[in-house]
Amino acid sequence: MQPITLQFYQIVVVGIALFMIYTGTQKFLSRGAGQSLLKLLVRIVVWGGMAAVALFPEFTDVLAKLIGLEGNINAVILVGFLLVFLMIFKILSVVERIEQDITRTVRRESLDQFQGRKK
Repeated sequence: MQPITLQFYQIVVVGIALFMIYTGTQKFLSRGAGQSLLKLLVRIVVWGGMAAVALFPEFTDVLAKLIGLEGNINAVILVGFLLVFLMIFKILSVVERIEQDITRTVRRESLDQFQGRKK
């Protein structure tokens, strides 16, 4: 049996993936604002998939043949997918934070109006 030799990028991608899964799990378990089981599962699937592709790059060749893609464009697809996912995740976080701010403001204004009517 041949020992597995890992390249630097594989170690980095797996490390980032494990960190992202860990932080998502921590936020979910601590009942962080806006955290749901669906978000945790999506995070695990996406980052787990990234780690799997980094560890087993030949899988993308099989997938490319299955889909009908030719050539080795794995690195481009991997980097593009990672960047798009990060951008979507950041945008989602900003939207959720804005929604929470709006909710807090509306509640505060409603309470102020209600207390003003009581006096």
